[in-house]
Amino acid sequence: MALTEIAVRNAKPKQKRYTLNDDEGLSLCVVPCGGKYWHFRFSWQGKQPRISLGTYPELSLKEARLKRDDYRADIAKGTDPRPGHRRAAQAKMEILDEEGYEAHHNTSLTLGMFIPR
Repeated sequence: MALTEIAVRNAKPKQKRYTLNDDEGLSLCVVPCGGKYWHFRFSWQGKQPRISLGTYPELSLKEARLKRDDYRADIAKGTDPRPGHRRAAQAKMEILDEEGYEAHHNTSLTLGMFIPR
């Protein structure tokens, strides 16, 4: 069942951490010290990683849903939505574009990264 802004605002800390689930992988984690954290869980290559989106009330329910939708769009395109993975893939593509495949491949051979069997 979808969360409401009122349910999020009224979520009180308990002795143990608990989670309030929204739709399509979005959830709010409420911790004993009173913090509320938005998370997005999704399926990627047989695993279910989790992305931290931000804290409530700095990130509202509406904003968290928008972020979730952006990440879901990345997944639909076949792109890993995790920020670190996205940056690493983009950096690798930029290197290959600038130097060309052959230059990158020859550098790998020179540095001993490729060991034939």
